Amino acid sequence: MQQAQYQLIIVGGGPAGLTAGLYAARGRLNVLLVEKGATGGQVLVTDWVDNYPGFTEGISGFDLMDKMTAHADRFGLQKRFAAITSLDLSGTVKSVTLENGEVLTAKALILCTGARPRKLDIPGEYEFSGRGVSYCATCDGPFYRNQEIAVVGGGNTAIQEALHLTKFAAKVTVIHRRGELRATKILQEKAFCNQKIDFLWNTQVLEIRGSKSAGVEELLLRHHNNEESILKVTGLFILIGIAPNTDILPLDQLQCDETGFIVTDDEMATSVPGVFAAGDIRSKRSRQIINAAGEGAVAELSVEHYLGNQAPDQPLNCSE
Repeated sequence: MQQAQYQLIIVGGGPAGLTAGLYAARGRLNVLLVEKGATGGQVLVTDWVDNYPGFTEGISGFDLMDKMTAHADRFGLQKRFAAITSLDLSGTVKSVTLENGEVLTAKALILCTGARPRKLDIPGEYEFSGRGVSYCATCDGPFYRNQEIAVVGGGNTAIQEALHLTKFAAKVTVIHRRGELRATKILQEKAFCNQKIDFLWNTQVLEIRGSKSAGVEELLLRHHNNEESILKVTGLFILIGIAPNTDILPLDQLQCDETGFIVTDDEMATSVPGVFAAGDIRSKRSRQIINAAGEGAVAELSVEHYLGNQAPDQPLNCSE
């Protein structure tokens, strides 16, 4: 039987991966975290995190991830910064192939590849991301108290989040490219009855405009008759869905839901023995930093249980 180089390899270095790495390193597992870029994931580009427990005044996304990384480093977490081209989950020893052709092996894997918000890909979106452009109403809604903002989208998520935003904003304009919503009827009824929500039908956002000092200030819109107009807002929530980061995952070996997210049980175990998943790559409803970190911890503890049921590579020699 092939002998594994590591007991555990963690794929991805966001909040879930770093927490799993912290627990594994502290638990003295032979563990390696593989990340193609900097540790921290999407949180690195989050301007401000105001709802992570323990930081009463809030903390920047960069600083939060820097602290998480330093915490894992304190226990000696091994990290490898390299792109992964493929995974093989078959057999008791799993393999991870890097871009340079090197193959790493482990008895267990935790997949923390995350997800990404679908974007409009329009001028101003990148420039004002985190400074008026957001993809998470739960995260950023409280920053827009008594302001006029807009939401792009017409599905369940967009309408749920628009309703949530009315707790803070003075006015929420829902911009939808079609003439009717795709959200469930009960959500539609709630939105239509909410006096803080207006709708712009058959309308697309062409450009996000603003300044370095103020952030987002206005949107350039195009309507169904090709006429253009300006909408003055201080924030834009783009809620047109999220996509799982599955490019390197062998989806033929993993059970996924209809949108491509990995299905796990409550202990983060996937359909493949020895393979676990945590964070935004999981099939679930809520995607927050705190539950990603919690899932990373649960996944690592499940790995310890899984490894504890495996035969050791070599018998212990307590006489040495």
